[in-house]
Amino acid sequence: MNRSTVFLSASAAAQRLGVSIKALRLYEQRGLVTPQRTAAGYRSYGPKEMARAAEIAALRALGLSLAQVSRVLEGDPRSLEPALAAHEAALEGDIRRLVQTIDRIRGIRAGLASGQVPADGELARVLNPSATSSVSFELPWPWGGERFELNEIRPLNYIIGPLGSGKTRLAMRLAEQLPDAAFLALDRVKEGNAAARLEADMALKARVDRTLTWLVDEGATKSEALIALLASLEAEAPAVLVVDMVEQGLDQTTQEALIALLRQRAKFGARPLFLMTRSSAILDLAAIGPEESIIFCPANHSPPSRVAPYPGSPGYEAVATCVASPEVRARTAGMIAWRSEAA
Repeated sequence: MNRSTVFLSASAAAQRLGVSIKALRLYEQRGLVTPQRTAAGYRSYGPKEMARAAEIAALRALGLSLAQVSRVLEGDPRSLEPALAAHEAALEGDIRRLVQTIDRIRGIRAGLASGQVPADGELARVLNPSATSSVSFELPWPWGGERFELNEIRPLNYIIGPLGSGKTRLAMRLAEQLPDAAFLALDRVKEGNAAARLEADMALKARVDRTLTWLVDEGATKSEALIALLASLEAEAPAVLVVDMVEQGLDQTTQEALIALLRQRAKFGARPLFLMTRSSAILDLAAIGPEESIIFCPANHSPPSRVAPYPGSPGYEAVATCVASPEVRARTAGMIAWRSEAA
């Protein structure tokens, strides 16, 4: 081993690559990259392993599943072309939005030259378009009608809280108040409903089939629950979807594959999603990105609030106690909190 060659630990390699340690382990489990080992048995990434991992991370950023990544690295380009086409389309969309912003700025400057002051909020809308995405309403029972405001709605929003905290009522009210929004309830898996919907809309069926293939490549298990969820996620409308307990009926690997897909889409400005969850596979606090936010409903029925995903931030520990592994969630599914009369 060349003493001048730099070798990185798993944590340092993940930081340099901009991925999680969990992602590096997944690449290793799938045989995509094999780190070296130190004398003490720790993983070590040299230039060769880092180059390979960087290529994997780049392909993943394009939206390829791990199975597709494997095929591309083995010399099969068929999975790469449609991914590059989609990325090109996303970049063209960004260019169109930038051109529109430039035109609006030029319009404001022209107005200034003639002594016209920008209208209230116009500069904010031009300089920070995401800030215009907001909602405000009075909270339902069990709250006391307090005013709730949610500004800068992110592509991926988690709604979490302990049993009886009112998170379902909050989710339903969000679906009522947000423009062109819908609430996807737990009864989404009704016999024949998803199948009938897909048979009636072949374009939707094609999108669902394509996404299902991607998820199965990632280790997901095909099921009625997953297909019913995808039928709504892949629909062109509504503009905002609020999902009750997104993990319902999905095993751990399926949950992990699903959230990986949704995180990937969030980076490209997908429509906003509000996901009710209590699963640590869905809400991985160590993996929250800038496109995501956490809305926490406290047990004492204080107003819901946004919680930053950092240890020590207000509400973080309370959020952490609300999530559990899919295995634990499966054991407690359908249970409600109760107290004996003697208590």
